[in-house]
Amino acid sequence: MRGASLQMFCQIWANSTESATLALMRNLERLANTLLVLLFFGCTHAVAQPPSRLLGTGGATQLEGQAGGGIVPWAVLAGYGSSNELSATAFYTRATLDDFDLDAFGVAASYNNRFEVSLARHRFDLDGLATPQRTLQQDVVGLKYRVSGDLIYHSAPQVAVGLQYKNHRNFELPSAVGAGRDSDVEVYLSASKLWLAGIGGRNVFANGTIRYGRSNQLGLLGFGGDLRDSRELLFEGSAGLFVNRYLALGLEYRQQPDNLSFSRQDDWYTAFLGYFPSKRLSIVAAYADLGTIATLDNQAGAYLSIEYSH
Repeated sequence: MRGASLQMFCQIWANSTESATLALMRNLERLANTLLVLLFFGCTHAVAQPPSRLLGTGGATQLEGQAGGGIVPWAVLAGYGSSNELSATAFYTRATLDDFDLDAFGVAASYNNRFEVSLARHRFDLDGLATPQRTLQQDVVGLKYRVSGDLIYHSAPQVAVGLQYKNHRNFELPSAVGAGRDSDVEVYLSASKLWLAGIGGRNVFANGTIRYGRSNQLGLLGFGGDLRDSRELLFEGSAGLFVNRYLALGLEYRQQPDNLSFSRQDDWYTAFLGYFPSKRLSIVAAYADLGTIATLDNQAGAYLSIEYSH
């Protein structure tokens, strides 16, 4: 009953604010690129001393451009800035699957370890499909706000609320297979916690995210569809441990909706290795199992992401 009430509240909220939110986010998309570039290069002069947070606590950049793991946004914010500090990151990710390739890149900035804004672009190559359209592309504008808690120093986890506006750039193929929309807004709530000297003296971390959305394959196949066009609550999670100060091992899971009759959409799983040689650089390598994509089964392969932080 509690879950049904939460979903009903989310639906009422989304229906009442969707038009205004979409208009706002379209305007934000036009401004975000310039804003983030200025913030990123401005950080060189804005931060007078090394950022305060511990190595690895900024996470990496997930596929949609926000701070987190590989496929799941976490409650942490981009970079390592703390109180009254400005941080920025830039990232590039490549995922090579059996029949598809995905490239993602973008920038993010955070201030005061409280607010985050991000911009990412996806390019999805359709080498495995016999279709005239060879690529799918979309832009993702993200906002995140830390609501409460602290990743390390509070007993309660760090909690953040996030919003993602996604805009498909070439919608012909998703429309042809039944997708209902070429753009959409998703909201999520994340809780993250790091336990120092948790297991065998090693640092342990965990994250849980509840997303309210309807994107097909991140939105690369549009939003909603002929089977289901309404948003639903979806669970995402991450967990792992630091082998030492610089290396982290972990697993991630992302639940997917099933909106299109032409092909099912399976939940996603990854096993990853994160390397943090310094607060400037993070590298994440992973094995990703994304299941069925556009009727092609067993889409699994390698994932590599590089992030530069300032």
